[in-house]
Amino acid sequence: MSHTFTNNQSPLSIQPTQPNTSQRKYGHAIRAISTNQMDESLWLKYRNQGIGSSDAATACGLNPYKSQLELWMEKTGRIQPTVSDLSEDSPLTWGTILEPILAEHYAKRTGHKVRRVNSILQHGSHPWMLANLDREIVGSDEVQILECKTAGVHSAKFWENGVPEYIQLQVQHQLAVTGQQAADVAVLIGGQKLDIHRIERDEALIHQLIKLEAAFWQRVQTDTPPPVDASSSSANALRQLYPHDNNKQINLTEDNEANQHFDELLQVRDQLAELSEKESLLKHQLQAKMGDNSLALLATGKLSWRQAKPSNVLDSKKLKAEQPDVFNQFSKIRLGSRRFLVQPN
Repeated sequence: MSHTFTNNQSPLSIQPTQPNTSQRKYGHAIRAISTNQMDESLWLKYRNQGIGSSDAATACGLNPYKSQLELWMEKTGRIQPTVSDLSEDSPLTWGTILEPILAEHYAKRTGHKVRRVNSILQHGSHPWMLANLDREIVGSDEVQILECKTAGVHSAKFWENGVPEYIQLQVQHQLAVTGQQAADVAVLIGGQKLDIHRIERDEALIHQLIKLEAAFWQRVQTDTPPPVDASSSSANALRQLYPHDNNKQINLTEDNEANQHFDELLQVRDQLAELSEKESLLKHQLQAKMGDNSLALLATGKLSWRQAKPSNVLDSKKLKAEQPDVFNQFSKIRLGSRRFLVQPN
């Protein structure tokens, strides 16, 4: 029996890899499909047929890095999920490289045996809930799942008070799918400090998590976009969702919500203009105090006012005037973006 997940843009069926294996279990979860030898693009397609553990916080509107709208556009096939940047400068690349090393050192420190699961797992009662585990912990009554993370110098501060909320939701999603009782999060801080955090199964949180994820998945199935938020992810999703205007006009004069938003926007912009003017005045006053000095120490902080290094820039106007053939050879058309202008009466 195959397990089929519906997506109204591009339906895709998850087929078992061997006959009669679709009901093989991991904990309470179904092993929906093997991930052995599966490339990332195919894995993303399968994962797009439900809500994975890394989607959990986003589906609930609690991911600081990604909006519900962007995730909804991925799940409805309007945009493709982001493929990992494979360059050596990418944190995702190093996270992938270091995952087996972290798992090995976790095992040495704790004495727990760990191994790969190599399957996309599916919740037995909520088939849209999917999970991929970094490792399972074998033979322990205390903890059954291992999640491996890396935190660079800039993101280490988010781990000072324990596991960030959006990662806690990721782990609770895994516990919900598998029915397991606890997970360890092993995080490498700044490339040299390995911390281990225990997350116990929280039934009340899992109940709420399933409720919020179900509401999001209902939006996917009914092709109903979620509300926008203030994030750059929402801004980017809106640009992709509505890239072109149609030269038509919509009348919102009777839309109370739209008019309220417009009035509040005018008020906020007036406040921002006042604050921007005040900021400029304070900055100029401090620059006058500094004069030619590069640094200034104050009772509660410090200021820096340094000259940037010179850089070479292309004089495109001169190139076009003196060598138009070369200019035309290397120039390209850049599509215009939609400008949002506010014009009060």
